[in-house]
Amino acid sequence: MKHTTAIDAETLAGRRFEYQEDISLVEDLDLMELTPGRDLNWLEDIHLLEEDGTPAVFDRYSNSFLKIYFDIPEGREDELARKVLMKHLISGNSYGIQLKEKHCKFHQVELGPWVADSKSVGDNWRPPTLEGWEPPAH
Repeated sequence: MKHTTAIDAETLAGRRFEYQEDISLVEDLDLMELTPGRDLNWLEDIHLLEEDGTPAVFDRYSNSFLKIYFDIPEGREDELARKVLMKHLISGNSYGIQLKEKHCKFHQVELGPWVADSKSVGDNWRPPTLEGWEPPAH
């Protein structure tokens, strides 16, 4: 068993996603179509990185790496990293996005501006409570 201090998307989800292993599941993604305002500047900061010796892209929504297991053709490293990340985000599989339903305190769209008709979250936030626990009297 390999021990690591890193937390990756697989650890958070308890499984790998098919698009991490199959390039054909991300090839058709149109990054311009997914970009609000037709401005790709926000994607320019997304690059292919490496985590535990495996190609990966960083998901800032969950503060974790999303490893990529398919062969990446030379010259397409950043493009495919961006496509894998976008597939992860628009699928709602990012752990950070999954936390929005329960913990988002302000109105926003759950899957971000990339997905039309994404539901809203954060409109009815209440502080979490621990059943049976009462705050100490001061």
